[in-house]
Amino acid sequence: MKKIQDEATFREQTNGEGLTVAVFKTTWCADCHFMEPFIADVESAYADKLTMVEIDRDDLPDLCSELNILGIPSFIAFRQGKELVRFVSKLRKTREEIEQFLDRAVEVSGALQ
Repeated sequence: MKKIQDEATFREQTNGEGLTVAVFKTTWCADCHFMEPFIADVESAYADKLTMVEIDRDDLPDLCSELNILGIPSFIAFRQGKELVRFVSKLRKTREEIEQFLDRAVEVSGALQ
């Protein structure tokens, strides 16, 4: 997963025609580390439908404040600079829940075309 470390790159990535899912996490988040064994496989499975990028909330606090990122990990789907859907909860996210969110993001993005 490509790691975005500056706001300009984030805006460039999310303003495109394609579907981008931003995953907001931190190095100290145990629930973020829970995803590590399977998130690369999930990203590969959806590679033809969307692009996943990673943002460390601690690296871009102003952007995260603007986007109201309170819980981590948080998943937000963007297309053409607009937020389509988000997946945030205080609970640990399973592979199945993440895949359900990505399916929903693809569905919403497709409905807007």
